[in-house]
Amino acid sequence: MPSALVWFRDDLRLDDQPALQAALAQGYAPVPVYVHAPEEEGEWAPGAASDAWRRRSLTALDAGLRARGSKLVCVRGPTFESLEALAQRTQAEAVFWTRRYEPLVEKRDADIKRRLRRSGLHAESHNGALLIEPWEVETKAGDPYKVFTPYFKSAIARMRTPRVFDAPARLPPVAFDGEAIDGVLPAPTPAWDRPFWSHWMPGEAGARTALQTFVSRVEAYPEARDLPAVDGTSSLSPHLHFGEVSVQRVYATIAQCGAPKEARIAYLRQLFWREFAHHLLHHFPRTTNDNLDPRFDDFDWAPVDATQFDAWKTGNTGIPIVDAGMRQLWRTGWMHNRVRMLVASFLTKHMRNHWLHGARWFRETLVDYDLANNTLGWQWVAGTGADAAPYFRIFNPQLQARRFDPEGAYVKRWIPELGTSSYPSTPVVDLAQGRADALAAYARRR
Repeated sequence: MPSALVWFRDDLRLDDQPALQAALAQGYAPVPVYVHAPEEEGEWAPGAASDAWRRRSLTALDAGLRARGSKLVCVRGPTFESLEALAQRTQAEAVFWTRRYEPLVEKRDADIKRRLRRSGLHAESHNGALLIEPWEVETKAGDPYKVFTPYFKSAIARMRTPRVFDAPARLPPVAFDGEAIDGVLPAPTPAWDRPFWSHWMPGEAGARTALQTFVSRVEAYPEARDLPAVDGTSSLSPHLHFGEVSVQRVYATIAQCGAPKEARIAYLRQLFWREFAHHLLHHFPRTTNDNLDPRFDDFDWAPVDATQFDAWKTGNTGIPIVDAGMRQLWRTGWMHNRVRMLVASFLTKHMRNHWLHGARWFRETLVDYDLANNTLGWQWVAGTGADAAPYFRIFNPQLQARRFDPEGAYVKRWIPELGTSSYPSTPVVDLAQGRADALAAYARRR
């Protein structure tokens, strides 16, 4: 049986893995490989928290492969040279992978496909990360969408329950070793990530457990998702980002579960928000660093005050709901989505710092960091991106806390010293003054 490389990236699973399925369907013996080359992704390569998750997810993938008679071959980049060398060593005739959509990665992958084919290899990529490819949905005029609601209506009208494939029971053996995973992607020293793992289990088993748990509470999702003190969200975002469960599997599971239609649609809408993020990034790759709305290119952002910015990063602004979110992020590598909006609004509106400063911090600290989602989220809150709401939508964190954490349970969990002398008695920015300054800057831009 001829062999083929199956190049794993952000698709670290064996269940419903289209590149693996394609290799098997075409009669190849798959050689699973992972090439570590973050430098090829530029300034928006995954940060430290993401790397900590990836190392554990790769370990879980390798264990799953070994249980089926195979194993994961890990090597360091550069990517093309590594794939070419591995193909020669294994006498592989083909390379299969699932697509990624970050601008630099898309460009690199297209170049790799051309070079592999020129070298005589069959090179084939598949959609394994999205429900709909970014170029498959367009307006009646043939343009990409810039507002979510019409995008969602168009996209969901195309959807049918996806067909999904179970993981293979056995795989052919792989005759040689690559580098150790810990050698390619070392564990953090000191082990600052240790607190994460009481909250998360990277890998397919963790993803499957998270999905099954969420199915049991989908009915409560429309109301519970906005309450940071309860487990009302799916907790699937890092598993989806690393491809430990396919979005097709998630969609099919939720669409077919017994929850009321309104609850199912509420969650599926969030999956399409993720799709919309990739749609925008594909069509507007400059938005990783530039405003989608060019009218904000001369906006009067405030100079960054290092002391204030450090207070924001460490959860010491004196605004409890903001600080609770930033501390949750530091302790778990994740933050509730409602609170993400509040901490981002506080930074970009009350502190009037450019959204890029927050986007870069999230890149470094989120285990579910995803360039498309991160870019869309920060520009949406900052008012510079894909949203019909104006810049002067400014969340009042105190009112938001009273509405969504009325008993203060979320704040108390993450700020146990609240009300003592060790917690800041004065906010770094007065909320009323910060709002007034932001509106004045907006008026000057107009």
